[in-house]
Amino acid sequence: MPRYAQLVMGPAGSGKSTYCSTLIQHAEAINRSVQVVNLDPAAEHFDYPVMADIRELIMVDDVMEDESLRFGPNGGLVFCMEYFANNFDWLEESLGHVEDDYILFDCPGQIELYTHLPVMRQLVEQLQQWEFRVCGVFLVDSQFMVETFKFISGIMAALSAMVSLEIPTVNIMTKMDLLSPKAKKEIEKYLDPDMYSMMEDNSVTIRSKKFKKLTKAICGLIDDYSMVRFLPFDRTDEEGINIVLQHIDFSIQYGEDLEFKEPKEPDEEPDNTNYDDFFQDKEED
Repeated sequence: MPRYAQLVMGPAGSGKSTYCSTLIQHAEAINRSVQVVNLDPAAEHFDYPVMADIRELIMVDDVMEDESLRFGPNGGLVFCMEYFANNFDWLEESLGHVEDDYILFDCPGQIELYTHLPVMRQLVEQLQQWEFRVCGVFLVDSQFMVETFKFISGIMAALSAMVSLEIPTVNIMTKMDLLSPKAKKEIEKYLDPDMYSMMEDNSVTIRSKKFKKLTKAICGLIDDYSMVRFLPFDRTDEEGINIVLQHIDFSIQYGEDLEFKEPKEPDEEPDNTNYDDFFQDKEED
């Protein structure tokens, strides 16, 4: 039987560990088994148990303290991940051989790991050899995405990871519960964006003709091919969490031997809850 994996990625501070913690709690609530593997050698603490921790293999602090290496934080992390790539047998032993596993891999936040370094690609290929169906989950902080040019920057980071890893990817805006009611309404247009309209709305702020042309080309690429879209993630909204999990499960065909339904779209109404309430202030809480 196949095994299943989410590769939880995103910039530092985007909420990767919080996402893993929320999914663990949600899985317990629906009586489903989900495990977490920490792949961040610079992580400090978790509020959930992990089945494997890369810090048992190597830690950034130890690398930085090694006088023969003389690495800083970023160089130390890259060294740790390359060392990890040369020791995948440690991960194989830690994972065991249990069938029907569903594992969240909490990855480091350095973007270079997903752009021009081969480490994460090697990890994906190794997991696939171990019969894992892998889905990338790229997180971006919604508080960062409320301006058009920051949004385009976030899209390019997500797209870079998608192209590099060549796996199904679900892009998520995290920390929706921290936005004000006004910001929630504003960010609604970024979930399934019309890039040309955004470009026109902000054309006045682009002074350089050269960069205006480049930005227009990027927006056209994203819009014409529908390459990137985002799902909202509010850790306090169980229905929203379930919709995110449905999209991920569908991409890796989790439970394909069961009667499987396509995931709901964010603008559709769930059976008992109007999803539009997601973007309204929860005054009752």
